[in-house]
Amino acid sequence: MKTKRRFISLALSLMLTSGAALAANLKVGVSMAQFDDNFLNSLRQSMDAKARTEGLDLQFVDATSDVVKQLNQVETFVNQKVDAIIVTPVDTAATAKITKAAHDANIPLIYVNRRPDVLDLPKGVVVVASNDLEAGEMQMEYLAKKMNGKGNIVIMLGDLANNSTRNRTKGNEEILAKYPDIKVLEKQTALFLRDKGMSLMSDWLTAGKDVNAVVANNDEMAIGAAMALRQAGKEPGSVLVVGVDGTADGLAAVHKGLLSASVYQDAKGQADGALDAALKLVNKQPVEQTVWVPFKLITPENVAEFK
Repeated sequence: MKTKRRFISLALSLMLTSGAALAANLKVGVSMAQFDDNFLNSLRQSMDAKARTEGLDLQFVDATSDVVKQLNQVETFVNQKVDAIIVTPVDTAATAKITKAAHDANIPLIYVNRRPDVLDLPKGVVVVASNDLEAGEMQMEYLAKKMNGKGNIVIMLGDLANNSTRNRTKGNEEILAKYPDIKVLEKQTALFLRDKGMSLMSDWLTAGKDVNAVVANNDEMAIGAAMALRQAGKEPGSVLVVGVDGTADGLAAVHKGLLSASVYQDAKGQADGALDAALKLVNKQPVEQTVWVPFKLITPENVAEFK
């Protein structure tokens, strides 16, 4: 009986050792849409941290918001015969060639943070993201209540090539349909950038727009808008400003009263989900084709919970 137990113990030990060795030897290519983005930087750091605990070898490359460059990076990963590829797409409408390159080479592909516009993805391709429609709904529900269902708002759009811009804005608009006394004065892109958000808000103020609230597709634009409002002499809180992401800067802005609220996008949750999916696909284990990581509303009352 003791001999039998020893054999079972040895078999389990070999299985665990084999699994650890397999994970340690896995090479994963990661193409990020751009390194110079606060949220994507948090996502990259979270992936790197998990990879260290799992013993994975990650190779990060920066697509610098260039669709052609990103495709070349993926093709390079294919030629290097990596075990899996993770991509945050530059343009969610231009992922077909990326998907084909990985699929034809039989290399597992995980899209993280940004879901391709094409929903019918082949086997071996997984999406780990958050439902941007919900983020837009959360923003607008919060504002509508704070505004007592009436007033003037402006909407700052992100990169128009990114479906998170469209879906977050669609979420805003679906809630706005229930509040006819809230008027949208302007809706323009600031490309997810703080300096663009600041310039756009300054232009609206200079044009004499009577704004009660600003809805931005991300924290960076929201912070830029809040800075412009402060520069124009507006009292903190006199114009409500909400963003999305809950980056370190976004959380600090909510804590200081610069932003009225934000919506937390879980970088660690997306990072962990992407690497977990990669490991499962490589090991031929079942995995959901779409893994949703939930959003959470951040307010001055609960901001400490997210730090």
